Amino acid sequence: MIPDIANTKDQIEHFFRYEFKYILRADVCKHIESEISHFMRYDGHVHSELENRYHVTSLYFDNPSSSNYYEKIDGLRTRTKFRIRTYGPKFEKGLPIFLELKGRQIDRVFKHRVPILYEDLPLFLDPVEYFKLPSLYPGNWLVHRFVFEVTRKKLTPVVLVEYLRRPYTCDFDLNFRATFDSELKTARSSKLFLDEDGNWISCLAGYSILEIKLHRRIPKWFHRILQANNFRRLSISKFCKGMESCNIAMDLS
Repeated sequence: MIPDIANTKDQIEHFFRYEFKYILRADVCKHIESEISHFMRYDGHVHSELENRYHVTSLYFDNPSSSNYYEKIDGLRTRTKFRIRTYGPKFEKGLPIFLELKGRQIDRVFKHRVPILYEDLPLFLDPVEYFKLPSLYPGNWLVHRFVFEVTRKKLTPVVLVEYLRRPYTCDFDLNFRATFDSELKTARSSKLFLDEDGNWISCLAGYSILEIKLHRRIPKWFHRILQANNFRRLSISKFCKGMESCNIAMDLS
């Protein structure tokens, strides 16, 4: 949690890493988690009532031509997309909300994010209000780029993706992280928070997405687990899965 978001909204966080993804059946997922538990532990943000997981909610932007979607589908090695991300299904006081720019530069993934105020959220979601943001976040290049890009590309919020994440960190390598994402669901939306009875569509039922995030190399002990289980990396995007499930865009390849 962010203790005082009003005093941090001009602070941008930067992440640069490699990310590899795998789709696992529920029984395989349980087995792998049992194996890695000898080397890794839950990070500090899990909730026991959610079986040591936490909510991830992301609202993605795209335009009427679904340019961001097709850049991903076409495998462009340099691409970016904007999203609004939070960590709960509904707003509660103290819940952090971030504007994020995520992208790929050849083989490496990068992410820049800045906390935004809940009361400013409507301004990020309405094209008529975009022009007000630079004065509210003066000198913040990420917000200024957001305004430039959404105006130039005619981007608007189009699809909401939500799931539960069980995250692991490694005491032996602080730059290595593994997450297991399950109960993926999506909905057409221009809002960050939907009612429980919203038009949600379940995706990948019975499966989890394993993501490993690293700076340089996969630890040898984890590489042995991948080999022993004959895992193969997949190019899977929760954003694209949401766009397809909601019939906003379609992979024509």
